[in-house]
Amino acid sequence: MSSSATVARARIPGSKSITNRALLLAAAAQGETLLGAPLVSDDTLAFRDGLRELGVVITETADGDWLVDGLGGGPRGRASVWCADAGTAGRFLPVFAAAGSGEFNFDGSEQLRVRPLGPLVGAVEALGAQVLPGEGGGLPLRVRSTGLRGGELVLESGTSSQYLTGILLSAPLMHRPLTVRAPGLVSKPYVDMTLAMMRHFGGEPAVGPDGRIQVAAGGYRARDLRIEPDASTASYVFAGAAVAGRSVTVPGLGRDSLQGDLRFAEVLRLTGAEVEIGPDATTVTGTGELRGGFEVDMGDISDTFMTLAAIAPLADAPITITGIGHARLKESDRIAAMATNLRALGATVTDGPDWITITPGPLHPAEIACHRDHRIAMSFSVLGLRSPGITLDDPNCVSKTFPEFHQEFARLFG
Repeated sequence: MSSSATVARARIPGSKSITNRALLLAAAAQGETLLGAPLVSDDTLAFRDGLRELGVVITETADGDWLVDGLGGGPRGRASVWCADAGTAGRFLPVFAAAGSGEFNFDGSEQLRVRPLGPLVGAVEALGAQVLPGEGGGLPLRVRSTGLRGGELVLESGTSSQYLTGILLSAPLMHRPLTVRAPGLVSKPYVDMTLAMMRHFGGEPAVGPDGRIQVAAGGYRARDLRIEPDASTASYVFAGAAVAGRSVTVPGLGRDSLQGDLRFAEVLRLTGAEVEIGPDATTVTGTGELRGGFEVDMGDISDTFMTLAAIAPLADAPITITGIGHARLKESDRIAAMATNLRALGATVTDGPDWITITPGPLHPAEIACHRDHRIAMSFSVLGLRSPGITLDDPNCVSKTFPEFHQEFARLFG
């Protein structure tokens, strides 16, 4: 990076994935855990409030940190939990409840109700709980349980890694050790994050040479944790630096990050951006010009594929993104949503079950259909740095993970 470059320091909030995993682990642990710099957003507040409904005492300190008084196991009694739009709440909390004892009801928004839960429901039932799903096979759920027995489990994981994470997080609370095989696993870096965080709280997961994961019973121990910035959210400011010809640093997000989505910075290298990943910060410096003419598999970092797709019309040759079929089952069908919105702007796009190709060309103004999906809104905000006249039909949907996104983006690139 040129020593004369002015480097802007981005204020990226804490990781949603780490915040919600840490909340559950702390809730299951014996003792009090202080979670430093948690993400405060729609999804994390829904997850936190869900745990409170399950009997977990969570208080906010004067510094904005969260103090979690763990249950030392699963919840007990009766409770009704509203998951709002949070997929992690709808997939992690029912397993946690089933690892306790009682009757628990879970429901969420219409958007969350249509997201699939079949593999997770089947797994929880195989482990000994009774689960009554809604008409579509997902939320609302009723869980009746006296605990989960552990043992051997095969969990189909070709559509979401969250099913496996939901089972793993509560595995140390089961009556005996769990061995799970996850054929077709997508988004493996998120499972790696889960395993690392389980170890932080005293869990003992082990991955065998055949990919099977074994988890010992025995519970968790409270241990404080500071939440690192969200790497998925950082992708928008990194891409902004690339297309605007700026230099942006995200402090606190370095080479030892738990988050696989930091690899998006490596993808930006393919476009010609300069990337420096240090021990405790990552910096991207762009030229304002983007190289294309490549194909990249983003299956392991699919939450960031939209960031690349949105800026691909600015490249000097087509860009193809592959391995992202499971992105059709997120907050929206993200491949279809990106293709439709890019075409509305005048871009040439082709797509298939698990891929999308964007061919560069002139764009014209259009309103972006966000589908209540925060990542669509943030991705097209990056394209808007170079393509005037882009508006969002739901700019406030960014509150799901980054309520101050528009203000911070304007500060960095306005």
